[in-house]
Amino acid sequence: MTSHRVHERWAERSGEYSPEYYAYYGPDERSELVRGALDRFVEPDAPVLELGCSAGRHLAHLHDAGYDDLHGVDVNGESFEVMADAYPDLTRDGSFYTESIENLVADSDDDAFAAVYSVQTLQHIPPENEWVFDEVARIASDLLVTVEVESERGERGAEDGDGGREGEAGGVVDDHTGDVPDATGTRGVNYVTEEIPLYYRNWESVFTERGFVQVDAESVDADTFRALRPATR
Repeated sequence: MTSHRVHERWAERSGEYSPEYYAYYGPDERSELVRGALDRFVEPDAPVLELGCSAGRHLAHLHDAGYDDLHGVDVNGESFEVMADAYPDLTRDGSFYTESIENLVADSDDDAFAAVYSVQTLQHIPPENEWVFDEVARIASDLLVTVEVESERGERGAEDGDGGREGEAGGVVDDHTGDVPDATGTRGVNYVTEEIPLYYRNWESVFTERGFVQVDAESVDADTFRALRPATR
């Protein structure tokens, strides 16, 4: 599937994994981990960007905690209609962009945001668009946070009783290469409801190659939380 078609699928998404789906569940443990990393390394008035923000449940958690320069991008325009109903204060105070992550990061200035984070979103960037990771590193001045599914093993662990999870990956593993990353940090690929690819990557490897160092990491159900800072900090 081409990256353009993947964008279309997310833009048209309804039901499971749609903006309404995530707004219904609200902030969760991942929201807490993101906020904890921000509390350690950036000020409440610092500009913060979420990649693939959907209806804004993680941003709403940050807004409630006093962060007041919040930005979100999502290719699904319905995200912001749902946000207006579910989180009207966030909608009023934040800045939001209905476009692809690829376009948003390419058009942003160097160090445009003190912190950039992603929750189960960067895992959908296809290999042909890995230049996006260079751009993400370029626009984040102080902190990067990833909360992503990094291996099939993590998914199976959650399914076997390690706890419930937000959970996106279903269907049959295709071209799975195990838990040993290749030169780009990619470990394999799975599919969300057999239509949207999910690429397993080691995000520490991805961003240390781009000048960052990992300062924190933690498993959360099937996901891996990682906080990284520029090596010059």
